[in-house]
Parts: sequence; C-alpha cells; structure tokens
Amino acid sequence: MSTVAVIKEHIEMTLGVCGGKPRIAGHRITVQNIAVWHEQMGMSPDEILLHYPSINLSDIYAALAYYYDHREEIRKQIEDDESFALEMKKTTISLVQQKLRNQRER
Repeated sequence: MSTVAVIKEHIEMTLGVCGGKPRIAGHRITVQNIAVWHEQMGMSPDEILLHYPSINLSDIYAALAYYYDHREEIRKQIEDDESFALEMKKTTISLVQQKLRNQRER
C-alpha cells in the first residue's frame, strides 16, 4: 500500500485505512473526526488532546489546517456519513431493540 503525505509528518491518506480519508499519521483519527469535535462539539485543541493523548497538539492543528483548506470536501463527507447513518437506522433494527422485543413477546 502506498501512503501519500499531505501535511508532512502529520496528515496522511492511505488506501484501505479509514476509507482513504485524510487522518493523523500513524493513527485512525481522521481530519473529519477532529473537525466534528472542534466545530460541532465545541472542543478546543487542548480538550481534544486531553481525550486523545496519543496524538500531539501539532497533529490537531495540522488536521484543522487541512480541514480549513478542504472544508467543502470534508463537510460533504460528514453529510454523506450522517445520511448513511440515518438510512441504516431506518432500515436496521438494533440488536438491543431486537432483544427487548423478544423479551416482551415471551
């Protein structure tokens, strides 16, 4: 597999890893994850670091820089992922819901 360096030493894209999405080098934390945590959940870079101490602050800022340089593309990925999750939720019953139904039917 080949790896394409995007922001040297911090961000990489690898076919077959995280769907080929840009991610923090050596981790499965995507730029999309960082963008959601920062923009939608209101987490500061320091708060993200607190929850994910295996990365460093420069990784987070590199991910945010990549996000702001590719905002439309990543926002589209976020929307697509949310649509997919909603569709799956509509068409697939969760195992917990299924187990609860089975217990009620007894």
